Amino acid sequence: MRVQNILITGASSGIGEALAIYYAKNGAKHLFLSGRNRERLQNVAEKCRALGAEVKADAVDVTDKAQMKQWVEECNQIAPFNLVFANAGVSTGAETCEHIYHTFNTNVFGVLNTIMPAVDVYQKRLDNSPKIVVLTASIAGYHGLPSCPSYSASKACIKAYGEALREDLKKDGIQVNVVCPGFVRSRITDKNTCPMPFLMEADKAAEIIARRIDKNVGLIAFPFVMRLGVYLLSILPNCISGFIYGKLPHKV
Repeated sequence: MRVQNILITGASSGIGEALAIYYAKNGAKHLFLSGRNRERLQNVAEKCRALGAEVKADAVDVTDKAQMKQWVEECNQIAPFNLVFANAGVSTGAETCEHIYHTFNTNVFGVLNTIMPAVDVYQKRLDNSPKIVVLTASIAGYHGLPSCPSYSASKACIKAYGEALREDLKKDGIQVNVVCPGFVRSRITDKNTCPMPFLMEADKAAEIIARRIDKNVGLIAFPFVMRLGVYLLSILPNCISGFIYGKLPHKV
């Protein structure tokens, strides 16, 4: 599927940065990028411009509903976007009250603040151009992890919401894909001290995501072995899965 105008939140590092560079390499005309760190975001923007893409890069707070609505609409006025990645996310760290609320505000409401104005734009559009929204969840969303309760719960919410939204928006010709990656190298995983099986480089993850979006795979979960493992754990009785998870090292 040919998409030319792409909006990505969380584009200053990790999967978001890798997606921006991937699409710039593969013929994207306009990239609309947001991230928390202005300096890192501008570095990503320059890399994409060097590859031939026109880039609008802004430090936007995804938890600010009004600001996000304005930014999404501004981007669409510059060039009607075809593909939107609600990718911004944070890890929780210590499960303090402040960190828990920040996790849910970013990982849940930040996603909603991205896709709701985007869907509104799509629903008003009458042409037959691609209309795609992609929600980034996580393998951690398959089952609540005692090592990161808030993070896994926020990602479970996005996974369930995205899967349901996919069916709901079919009638409007809007494609919805949910991404559930395992461990992908990023600023978040660089801080981890626990084992990270099947750790993947961000550029490889971006390629997997982009190719499966092209094939309209509803749930893009990888790597397969890790997906299979967490799925099997999720269908076990809680007394068994809880015992297994209790033996795993905590994520820091």
